[in-house]
Amino acid sequence: MSSVRGFLILDFGSQLTQLIARRLRELGYYSEIHPFHLSTDKIRQLNPFGIILSGGPASVYEEKSPQRNLRELKEISPLFGICYGMQLIAKEFGGMVESSDHREYGNNTVEWKMPIAEVPLNQKVWMSHGDRVRVPPPGLSVAAVSAAGIPAALIGDGILAVQFHPEVSHTEAGGALLKHFAQNVCHAPADWNPPHMLEVLIQDAKTKVKDEHVVCGLSGGVDSTVVALLLTKALTAERVHCVFVDTGLLRKDEYENVLKAYEGLGLNVRGVDAQKDFLEALKGLEDPEAKRKAIGKMFIDVFEREIHNLENTGKGPKAEQVQWLAQGTLYPDVIESVPSFGGPSQTIKSHHNVGGLPERMKLKLLEPVRELFKDEVRALGRELKTPAALVGRHPFPGPGLAIRVIGDVTEEKLKIVREADAIFINKLIEKNLYHKIWQAFCVLLPVQTVGVQGDGRTYDRVLALRAVTSVDGMTADWYPFEFEFLREVSNEITNRVKGVSRVVYDITSKPPATIEWE
Repeated sequence: MSSVRGFLILDFGSQLTQLIARRLRELGYYSEIHPFHLSTDKIRQLNPFGIILSGGPASVYEEKSPQRNLRELKEISPLFGICYGMQLIAKEFGGMVESSDHREYGNNTVEWKMPIAEVPLNQKVWMSHGDRVRVPPPGLSVAAVSAAGIPAALIGDGILAVQFHPEVSHTEAGGALLKHFAQNVCHAPADWNPPHMLEVLIQDAKTKVKDEHVVCGLSGGVDSTVVALLLTKALTAERVHCVFVDTGLLRKDEYENVLKAYEGLGLNVRGVDAQKDFLEALKGLEDPEAKRKAIGKMFIDVFEREIHNLENTGKGPKAEQVQWLAQGTLYPDVIESVPSFGGPSQTIKSHHNVGGLPERMKLKLLEPVRELFKDEVRALGRELKTPAALVGRHPFPGPGLAIRVIGDVTEEKLKIVREADAIFINKLIEKNLYHKIWQAFCVLLPVQTVGVQGDGRTYDRVLALRAVTSVDGMTADWYPFEFEFLREVSNEITNRVKGVSRVVYDITSKPPATIEWE
């Protein structure tokens, strides 16, 4: 969002870089992430209030480590270095960095030698590094040390650097430290809020689309719904053609329920039954990446077909007038699909609507909330008066149940996971647990085990339950159900869903796992 002045975060390869942006936005400061090698001219154009250097896996003294001239950056804006960023500041301004005999990982405590706003003098922090600043550069003083006496913070004119990670929740008063940099060092206004977000996104949409038409892919989830409402507000319903596709991969009664939920929202919605097309495209595919790409291609085929159908009705625009495909792509989708903004971080998996789109696609992508997190999208939804039932829905992946059936996808397997999922979700609602959980679902495993039902031997499938708590989907933890709840769900699934003889519960956090299994 080049129209918004904020903070620039240069990504040096940390998997936590996105959390820096999240924390700043929570504090009311807009932030953008760009690769560490973003040109100085571009940075001058962005005119950020401050520049934050992220952590990263490399060592600054390694030959191929990511480097750049920080002196010219300091002439543009104040600098805040985090972990690798602190070591790079030390090196670039004349200090010495070396491998440390005492590595610091996980929880630690730092002692500040000077007061910093609301940061406690003895601060509990989270660290992850094996290098240390041996000699601070001229003009910078050691402002804090770790429990082992290793420099943990440097302060100078227009420079703040810390060896720990203030962006993670494990660090006490990490937000206060970021706020200190933004407010007291950079003197930036805390004006990033839902009304401001909405104003910026509406203007961006008008600028990009001009007088053209948009086809908007709906999933029934909060992301695509907010995108549809946002674009309709910006461009009018006559130019935003919403398409909700029955892929055959939806949850039980999802197609009918979603179309009903959209009634009265002022959207121009068209339902399309493409179950046979998607199931045929997935036939025989087992690899999750292949499944995602097949689904991405089929979505584009359906959207392009519907564009021509709109023209053929005589009530829609000419096909050549529809130039844009709008999607509810979010930051976490992009982060897991491609290296973060060209930085050196690692790809986790593609998403059907990011890495899975076909290269031959003629439509231009319009992704208004691509740089937002889920909580920001929900805030936008409330600003747009979206019904609470839609704003509060659990995330549901675009590939649907195809990535909750491990291995090849068949109608029989989809029926099993669909019925089990309905039992699980309805039980969460019945027990008033649904809104305490970020996401809950069932996964059908490619495993069969021996069981006993009705005094007879069975050899049926294993079903996994997954329920996690999270704020933004970047990290997550499994929900600690009471045993009696799990017992009820397991009994009901094995009694009512034919083909399942064993139920297990996934107690893995993210990381090391992802939320979805595929």
